[in-house]
Amino acid sequence: MAEFSPMMKHYLEIKEEYKDCIVFYRLGDFYEMFFDDAKTASRELEITLTGRDCGQEERAPMCRSSFSCSRKLYCKTYRKRI
Repeated sequence: MAEFSPMMKHYLEIKEEYKDCIVFYRLGDFYEMFFDDAKTASRELEITLTGRDCGQEERAPMCRSSFSCSRKLYCKTYRKRI
């Protein structure tokens, strides 16, 4: 099995500390969510679920929101208590 990419390793280190939270990972002008966080955010926040190469055979489930829309997304997350 291939190793995770350096970016994904960093994300997973952060996620390990915040297992009970959806981690909004900043990449450039976007906040991205991966794996189960992405699936939950996609379903609950009605944003598109896609995938990202992560150094593994399969793409990691991923969804994202632009930085400029992040405030709206945070409010929606808070209201839904996810």
